[in-house]
Amino acid sequence: MPALTQEGRAKVNLTLRVVGRRVDGYHDLESVVAFADCADTITLTPGSGLNLATTGPLAQACGEASDNLVLKAAQLLRERVPDLALGDFTLDKVLPVAAGIGGGSADAAAALRLLALANGLELDDPRLVEVARLTGADVPVCLASNACVMTGVGETLLPLSLPKMPCVLVNPRVPVATSDVFKALGLRNGQLLVSATDVLRGTAWPEAGGSLEEWVEALAAEHNDLEAPATRIQPVIGDVLAALSASNGAWLARMSGSGATCFAIYENTAEANRAAQKIQLDHPQWWVHAGVLS
Repeated sequence: MPALTQEGRAKVNLTLRVVGRRVDGYHDLESVVAFADCADTITLTPGSGLNLATTGPLAQACGEASDNLVLKAAQLLRERVPDLALGDFTLDKVLPVAAGIGGGSADAAAALRLLALANGLELDDPRLVEVARLTGADVPVCLASNACVMTGVGETLLPLSLPKMPCVLVNPRVPVATSDVFKALGLRNGQLLVSATDVLRGTAWPEAGGSLEEWVEALAAEHNDLEAPATRIQPVIGDVLAALSASNGAWLARMSGSGATCFAIYENTAEANRAAQKIQLDHPQWWVHAGVLS
């Protein structure tokens, strides 16, 4: 069988509400998730073994291969699928790590899609879905990589129809550990951050076919509950948000996930490209991407 290739697209949390912390310590979330047009690339060359090699500009940031979620996902699937065909994975790493855009989760999800292709499995195979959930909270949403409302600990996904959103993503090349951000949030086991009434009320998102303006207005009424604690841990996040907010044509600027990547939404791609060029010129050490969310 020839080599197979998939992309691990960056996940962007357009909103992120922490509903509360369960008695088991996990946090219940509600998040509108979109996916960007920047991605890692992962290739599977079918074979008898299971190996991972990393290449690309950010390969060194991946750490030890044995700790990579790609191998974790493959090993978990091998435990559940008899005679699973595996092989050699190559990960071309271009997305920053520990960045709030699900890079490692997107890579693991791409690896699962490759194994599904190599073994004739459907993406809704219960074993594949279970492995995605066990590999990491963001892996289920990255498996399909479609815009949705993600709730619970990431296992419940409600599809959304988003317009194309011109955007700029900026990461100051400072990693932020998700566990540190949730610790800084300071919820006790069993503590709710919002009332039951708020949970039931929810947010009425625009219907399918809603305009970019309608979506930005709706998104602006929400927020990211992790933005404040993440900024306390890494104050440079505030600098990134300020740079995005000050750029011409920025309609909305916010942090994604647990940081430190932030995004801004623009009226059109020309404004997004101009903003990205200026931010990159002013901050050459930052990772900057101009593109489209969908």
